[in-house]
Amino acid sequence: MSAPAPFLHDDYLLTTETARRLYHDHAKPQPIFDYHCHLPPDQIAANHQFPNLTSIWLYGDHYKWRAMRSNGVPEDSITGSVTSDYDKFLAYARTVPHTLRNPLHHWSHLELRRYFGIDLLINEANAPKIWELANARLAQPDLSVHGILKKFKVAVVCTTDDPADDLAHHMAIARSGLTTRVYPAFRPDKALLVNQPAILNPWCDLLATRAGVEVKDLASFLDALKKRHDFFHSLGARVSDHGMENIPDATCTEREAAAIFAAARTGAAATPEQAAKFTVFLMLFFGRLDAARGWTKQLHLGAIRNNNSRLMRRLGADTGVDSIGDFPQTRGLSRYLDALDATNELPKVILYNVNPADNYAFATMAGNFQDGAVVGKVQFGSGWWFLDQREGMEWQLNALSQIGLLSRFVGMLTDSRSFMSYVRHEYFRRLLCQLIGADVAAGLIPNDHAALAELVENICYGNASRYFGMEAGTF
Repeated sequence: MSAPAPFLHDDYLLTTETARRLYHDHAKPQPIFDYHCHLPPDQIAANHQFPNLTSIWLYGDHYKWRAMRSNGVPEDSITGSVTSDYDKFLAYARTVPHTLRNPLHHWSHLELRRYFGIDLLINEANAPKIWELANARLAQPDLSVHGILKKFKVAVVCTTDDPADDLAHHMAIARSGLTTRVYPAFRPDKALLVNQPAILNPWCDLLATRAGVEVKDLASFLDALKKRHDFFHSLGARVSDHGMENIPDATCTEREAAAIFAAARTGAAATPEQAAKFTVFLMLFFGRLDAARGWTKQLHLGAIRNNNSRLMRRLGADTGVDSIGDFPQTRGLSRYLDALDATNELPKVILYNVNPADNYAFATMAGNFQDGAVVGKVQFGSGWWFLDQREGMEWQLNALSQIGLLSRFVGMLTDSRSFMSYVRHEYFRRLLCQLIGADVAAGLIPNDHAALAELVENICYGNASRYFGMEAGTF
């Protein structure tokens, strides 16, 4: 019997010579075009230097928080303000050995190796040494935020930004001389909350201040949103983003939308039916804004959020209590895309599903609205959130390959709040090359190295750099 391969060796996930050659010679050297993430712009603007491993590794990373909770770690040792950073790190180090076959086991070890050059197994015995070595490296300039972006050749970062944000940090970044180009992305989810006027109304007041428009009715509300969209555009934004359970299967006239909005401004919450109507009306408005400016619209659909009310009350949103939802997707999505396409106002669109049951539905929906003018105009997006792992990525790549054109795919994104997540691009690129290499070995696709190399390089970077129309940094 042959000896087991070393853990995470240079060719891990790559089982054929074609896969290895494609990855090492063509995928690995490509820059990163991170067209959707949740990195904090204030830390980029300040070129933040992280004080210790916990601050860069565990703060805000709800993937790791979920694993720690599953391993019986008390919440105070995960997100609490009393427990020290070192004790939180120890709690995670004790958790990692229990994550075998979870992607966190690979990602965490890759993060230590690629960021700090540490190849120790993560466990309680090695924790003190890991802490010492990682903290010493974090004190060096090459692991500041700007250093990390340079180290991983991140050409573009698109953050996720509220229309009412003043974007002061983005303006500071643009003046900083950072090689990576950092752009805001327009995320107007709060504009839809006519069913939650306690949230909507203060937000509308802030939006009005930012836009210099008195929001007194629907028309002035739409004017304020357009002015903010214009302002984002002036700072280089070319993408919008929406996180929704689904696109409702509904219609709404402007008169109906005006009445629903007016009622919400008085504090009267919209009914579920009214909220669905208003959502469709406003999403069509946002689609037309994006089309007029040549933007790309990203639709993240299918998550059921804030399931745990106890932790929601304690920690707020985006803290690891969301999951895959089971919502009807196709009727409303089809009606929405068709309404924009019918008036020649459909922007470039990326469709992301979090429920794997929707893979083929989304892949086929994208094919309905290609216009023959824009290459890959409607994209079936990469494996998102709970599908951002080996099996989920393979499912997405296979569905896209069977239904659409893999060669026109805009590839991987980070979708993370952590500057430690760039190893996910390595993971994706290895899986992509393995998939292609296995097909060559099976005689399913030609062994034409030049064509395959072009395919890989385009999916890893080239397609995105052309599709989004944003100036990229060079390395």
